[in-house]
Amino acid sequence: MANTQLQKTPTNTNSRQEFTFSFWLKRSKLSSEQCVWTTRLNSSNNTLFKFNANDTFTFKCNKSNADALVLTSNALFRDTSGWYNFVIAVDTTQSTDTNRVKIYINGVQETSFGTASYPSQNLSLEINESGNQECLIGSENNQNYFDGSMSYFAFVSETQELPTIFGETDSTTGEWKIKTTITPSVAWGTNGFLILVNGNSLTDQSTNSNNFALGGGTLTKTEDCPSNVFATMNPLSDNRRVSTTNLINYLKNGNTELNTYGANSEKGYFLSTIGVSKGKFYWEVQPYDGTEWGFGVAYNKMAFEQTTNTWWDMSSVLAIGFDKMGSGNYGLDGKSGESVNTGIASSGSHILGFALDMDNYGLYVHVNGTYMYSGNPESGSSRTGSILGQVSTGLGYLNSGDEVFPFIGDTGTSNFSRIRTNFGNGYFGTTAVSSAGTNASGNGIFEYNVPAGYTALSTKGLNL
Repeated sequence: MANTQLQKTPTNTNSRQEFTFSFWLKRSKLSSEQCVWTTRLNSSNNTLFKFNANDTFTFKCNKSNADALVLTSNALFRDTSGWYNFVIAVDTTQSTDTNRVKIYINGVQETSFGTASYPSQNLSLEINESGNQECLIGSENNQNYFDGSMSYFAFVSETQELPTIFGETDSTTGEWKIKTTITPSVAWGTNGFLILVNGNSLTDQSTNSNNFALGGGTLTKTEDCPSNVFATMNPLSDNRRVSTTNLINYLKNGNTELNTYGANSEKGYFLSTIGVSKGKFYWEVQPYDGTEWGFGVAYNKMAFEQTTNTWWDMSSVLAIGFDKMGSGNYGLDGKSGESVNTGIASSGSHILGFALDMDNYGLYVHVNGTYMYSGNPESGSSRTGSILGQVSTGLGYLNSGDEVFPFIGDTGTSNFSRIRTNFGNGYFGTTAVSSAGTNASGNGIFEYNVPAGYTALSTKGLNL
């Protein structure tokens, strides 16, 4: 949702003392001020929830340019691999000040605050006034945009709700999971709404018709959602070799794309948020521009993250992948330092598909649907045409217990790298696949056919 703002001005005046927000979000960019939502008359009279530059959050109300409410967490929120559910439940009529605002994260009430200034009893916050207090989602009035994904954004406009209205604890895993049917304890209230349900729809799915409008930017539908979390690139795994600029800043579009643009790029790589040690998984990569890109799979996470050398350096890194070096395009491995010219060009017309078989320790790679070495991802233990073992004494190897992570990166310090990944969302950056291939697992959308027995790298895929 970077540079995207949703907006709605209430046409009714509801309670300004009792209300509840609930939303699910997945963060992408960290260490920057990002506003999730605000209701505002102007810059001196507003209520908002935001992440701070140190990755804490703040919930505050400003009245006549003075803070009437400020709660800033001690906890840091730096997980980019999963979804958070925030519930902000307000009732300023309560006699006990700590009961006037309750904030729950994944069903657990947050009670540790670095700053805790609760509202005075019966205070009317800057919200819910007809024709005023416009509700903006994704920014603070066209600034401090939220960078990430959102789902099931709900507002109950006249009651302080419990988090169990919006989620529940899974009886098997003990994890907090989404409720896709939301029934407020009393009613939604005339200003209540529920948007971003199973996609990017701004049509209100509550009992009201409080539809939102797109006030700027674009909304891209994603398969990634609270009930099925897909892999992305992990900004916390950044292992830069050269410290010139912050490579993390070049991750785009929900951390699915690396775009280092021009001359100030760094040499460094990112691992995916999900690694696997068993099962069969498929994903796609598009090296659509640049002269110094690299991508593949790493099978020694600790060495990969800690090395100060290139990923194919056999003295420290265990990985296999593809690298653009000058005019050549090479498959390389970190076990023996061997390489092979694949003939692949760094062009947006080329999409590489990776089929990883961790049950038989095979890796198969296609270019625009044609597998290298006549590979057959469905060959099982025979590993027909597996990339592993194709060069000399063997290009890489996998063993039982290895945990494998996809990676992408920039291999140079003077040029640029542009790589898009599709782990199943059906997009390369903001461009949808042109004609989705078959996928018997029903999990994920890809440009090319997913081999039988394979699925997307997601939480659902891990359990198929």
